Amino acid sequence: MMKTTASLKPADVEKKWIVIDAENAVVGRLATFIANRLRGKHRPDYTPHVDCGDFVVVVNADKVKFTGRKLEQKTYYWHTGHPGGIKERTADKILSGRFPERVLEKAVERMLPKESPLARKQMTHLRIYNSAEHPHEAQNPEVIAFGAMNSKNLRSK
Repeated sequence: MMKTTASLKPADVEKKWIVIDAENAVVGRLATFIANRLRGKHRPDYTPHVDCGDFVVVVNADKVKFTGRKLEQKTYYWHTGHPGGIKERTADKILSGRFPERVLEKAVERMLPKESPLARKQMTHLRIYNSAEHPHEAQNPEVIAFGAMNSKNLRSK
């Protein structure tokens, strides 16, 4: 008797929409949850080379939290492409700046497979908003209050 592993085909994938409220959620834990949902690793029929993940909508992304002293100490680096063009900014500056959703976006992006077409495709299924409103009500998304689930793990200052 032979046993085979069923491989999911792209035409067989049924994608769901989920909405996550990121208020008071820890960035790393939330990014891990989102990356697993985008890749489809929560499914019993997960196939690594097929995009079988869900569409994820994150609201209140500017209200995420960091544990410990990461808000002041965590530094994000990038390079302009010019000689000596290394730039840096702390997490506190980014969250209080013009695009605070980039903290969560970059955390999720760095948890997906590196520089692959599949990871780029999966990142297009992530929508991040700073307010509680989003334009995806027509998809009837399932609501997950992630921040409320894990707020007991935060240390109060």
